[in-house]
Amino acid sequence: MRVVAGALRGRRFAAPPGTDTRPTSDRVREALFSALGSVEGDAVLDLFAGSGALAIEALSRGAARATLVERDRRAAAVIRSNLVQLGLEEAGALHVRDALKALQDASSAGDAYDLVLIDPPYRLAAGLGPPLSDALPPVLAPGARVVTESDRRHPLELAGLQLAFERRYGDTLIRIHHA
Repeated sequence: MRVVAGALRGRRFAAPPGTDTRPTSDRVREALFSALGSVEGDAVLDLFAGSGALAIEALSRGAARATLVERDRRAAAVIRSNLVQLGLEEAGALHVRDALKALQDASSAGDAYDLVLIDPPYRLAAGLGPPLSDALPPVLAPGARVVTESDRRHPLELAGLQLAFERRYGDTLIRIHHA
């Protein structure tokens, strides 16, 4: 895998081995960030971070900081290695924990994010809509954007956020919501 654009353009990074993690392809990341536009200065939250590809892309494109949340310890080790290899260990904070618990903790701490990236395992996405819809609002900064990636046949549905963009890339469905 490689960083598509920004300061780290062309730099390679690793994906966790096996089939448990499905990194967002270069093509989909490029299309997603083209649709998002500027992320300069944004505080980013990457839930279900996997390889960290989405947060790494945001940091390369000028995001101020990123919080990456990944429950799987093997995937988290790869993320940690990627952050170090790319010189992003200061800008990227990794939390090895459940995504919903991380949202509760962020809310309790008063943390707010400009961009939230949600790319859960496709088999779990459809069932995550209601709990994520409840947990997200307290951590969204004014004007925040929320990106979801899921299987087009079993989409991740978020209530209470305005859908601004939707596009299919094969079986992948990308949605951008506004707070």
